[in-house]
Amino acid sequence: MVEKDTYELEKVLKNTHSSDFDKYCEANRHSMIEGNDEFGVYIKRLLAEKKLTQQNVFLKADIPERYGYKLLSGEKHTKQRDVILRICYAAKLTLDETQRALRLYELPELYAKIPRDALLMIAFNERPGSIIDVNALLRKHKLDMLRTSGSQE
Repeated sequence: MVEKDTYELEKVLKNTHSSDFDKYCEANRHSMIEGNDEFGVYIKRLLAEKKLTQQNVFLKADIPERYGYKLLSGEKHTKQRDVILRICYAAKLTLDETQRALRLYELPELYAKIPRDALLMIAFNERPGSIIDVNALLRKHKLDMLRTSGSQE
């Protein structure tokens, strides 16, 4: 089943009566966000599709391996969007996949009107190299680099 984007779902909702809510949820279940473990399930599925290991992703994201596993299992939670962005970039997620991962983790999506976010969106589209290269690009434009998981909240 094809996942619908938020805009498509909003169009459907404009013509949906509250009595049809259950039908709406069933018809769009592949596009809905449910449960606290959805982020981990989503990332693990994408890693399997891309034939990447969690260990390698955490290494490329410069995130302690044990901490990364705890984030994906839901045992730990971070409020640092940069940590999730590091995982997404290291996992070779597309911009759309990254936006969905951020939504699932209940963090703000990248927003085109914020200069740093706009440059990160470009980086996810162009793939300039490693996280180090992304940080160099941010630094070149006098923007905050992607923070590491130093204070693991």
